[in-house]
Amino acid sequence: MPRAGLSRDAVVDAALALVDADGPAALTLAAVAARTGVATPSLYKHVGSLTDLRNLLAVRLIEEFTAAATTAVLGLSGDAALEQLMRAYHRYAVTHPHRYALLPQAPDPDPAVAAAAARFVELCFAVLRGYGLDDDEIVHATRIARATMHGFAVLHTSGAFGLPQDVEATLDRLIATVVHGVGAALPR
Repeated sequence: MPRAGLSRDAVVDAALALVDADGPAALTLAAVAARTGVATPSLYKHVGSLTDLRNLLAVRLIEEFTAAATTAVLGLSGDAALEQLMRAYHRYAVTHPHRYALLPQAPDPDPAVAAAAARFVELCFAVLRGYGLDDDEIVHATRIARATMHGFAVLHTSGAFGLPQDVEATLDRLIATVVHGVGAALPR
């Protein structure tokens, strides 16, 4: 019988708290069990495996990430929407670096993870439709923006920007470059 108060959502919450505190490498079923006050085998009443737990976390994080980005672009279009999408991306990564590190960066075979990721991609496509790009160009522009933001986020959160110049000023220039590129350099 499952422990009173422990549910699948509570296990995911505990796993997220563990990741937030100790980083992605700390995510083990034993560590989650310790955090929830149960023996490791008791978690199997709520999650099938560590892979299952990682998939549940991925869905939760992608949904959280997509919701933040959606809120940022709501009511905007064109350059303003793309700029805010990119700022939301960066803000999430630096505010939640351990969570960001858990976000899948390649297509995932788990249907729930794939569906959550597709919703984020569709948000990107919706923002870029505001430029009047055809479907192929929207894919190219999405790849450019995502690769740029992911690279910048990984470098920033890993402490790679050690020079004294303001990282936010660099972010402003990066976003302006991508926005200009989408608006001017990609064929329409």
